[in-house]
Amino acid sequence: MVLKRERGTGRPGGRGWRALFGVVFAFGLAALTPLQAQAAPMESASYGNLPNEGLYPEQTSCSGSYYQPNVPGGATKTAVYAGRTITLKYFYSPGCGSFARIENAPEGCAAHSNRLADTSTVWVLETVDPGIDYAYTKVINNLDGRLSKAVLFCDNQRLAETAWY
Repeated sequence: MVLKRERGTGRPGGRGWRALFGVVFAFGLAALTPLQAQAAPMESASYGNLPNEGLYPEQTSCSGSYYQPNVPGGATKTAVYAGRTITLKYFYSPGCGSFARIENAPEGCAAHSNRLADTSTVWVLETVDPGIDYAYTKVINNLDGRLSKAVLFCDNQRLAETAWY
């Protein structure tokens, strides 16, 4: 068996090793990249002061226990925008708080969670990334008597919202 040698390297299959290194390097970079659905989180200045705020639902100790509660008027709302029926969902966990999720949404739309705080509203939102059609917010703490709700915005238009819960 004769091995073809790469000119100047003295090693068999030089191109194969470079290609393999490139693939391994790319997978290594991908492994270091966080697996979040949202690329553009935004929040009010007072967001993040309470436990679990600033974390995505799967990062909390309540991961897997969020559910759609019996919100007055429903925990799921829909709106038609740009020819799509977009679904807004409100999720809650009595141990961590709540978050909003939108599905079948184009770019330019955002899931938004609000929390009442004394005389102001604290909020967090997530926009839809290119290439996907959903977004969900980080947790907002509506425990200990605080109220929250989910809101759907598209191109700065409020299209749907749940009641306060």
